[in-house]
Amino acid sequence: MGEENGAGHRPVMVAEVIEYLAPAKGKVIVDGTLGAGGHAEAIAARISPSGRLIGLDRDPQALAAARQRLGKVPAQVSYHRENFRDIQSVLGGEGLEKVDGVLLDLGLSSMQVDDPARGFSFRQDGPLDMRMGPDAPRSAEEIVNEDSEDELARIIYNYGDERWARRIAHFIIEARERRPIRTTQELSKVVEDAVPVSARRGRKHPARKTFQALRIAVNDELDDLREGIANSVECLAPSGRIVVLSYQSHEDRIVKRTFNSLAKGSDYPPGTPLYEEPVLEVLTRRPVTPSEEEQENNPRSRSAKLRAAMKKSET
Repeated sequence: MGEENGAGHRPVMVAEVIEYLAPAKGKVIVDGTLGAGGHAEAIAARISPSGRLIGLDRDPQALAAARQRLGKVPAQVSYHRENFRDIQSVLGGEGLEKVDGVLLDLGLSSMQVDDPARGFSFRQDGPLDMRMGPDAPRSAEEIVNEDSEDELARIIYNYGDERWARRIAHFIIEARERRPIRTTQELSKVVEDAVPVSARRGRKHPARKTFQALRIAVNDELDDLREGIANSVECLAPSGRIVVLSYQSHEDRIVKRTFNSLAKGSDYPPGTPLYEEPVLEVLTRRPVTPSEEEQENNPRSRSAKLRAAMKKSET
């Protein structure tokens, strides 16, 4: 989410989000990944005073931060500790069937990364957790200490694009046979030992891709994204818009393929028909990326890609 809590809060690509989401007075907008409320604050300013903002987040700490930030906005705001894939049930509880826009800002917020107790960072020592919310059934510690070598290699390779996945999985198995791997620094050291010295030159931290892969597995992020986009599109009113900010190649591919599929009326995933007729118009043929100035001022925005689409009018 590229956000920071409190005064240092820096939501990513706010101007671009507003441009493509097009919030206006009286509209109903869903922020499916509320975070600390940075994007929501900008949206609320444009839909006030008669608009409604529906905020979802799996993380109770994020919801608390958003409540504090948005406490004085004039728009009507509601908060739900829910996964954005469950948007339809949330809107049903709000007495709504259709909305004018949906924003999904994927990935982690700065307050999650910077809190060692959450276990997301390989640079700080903390429990090996990585759960975005209490709904995640397993922690990273459980996966690392319980899954087979083949399954660990699959997770690290598929979700992290890590060429040394098999070797890292083997080192993890050897390490946990000596004693369970409980902390982020313990895992980081195992991964660093597994990656050959010659392969570390010019690379980012050798544990980066493994931590990314485990976080995706813990939170079932890619399946959530596929289902969440389809469900969000279903909830859009004609000419309603969906904007997705992604930070990893896996995420961006899913967004691109799903948008293109719904724009062509084809099936996605392959073999699973979603709609007989095209339901979307893609607004971004190529992903929109942050300006050089934003990348310089907010390094966590550098990998961000924005894609947007609009619901076709019903015929």
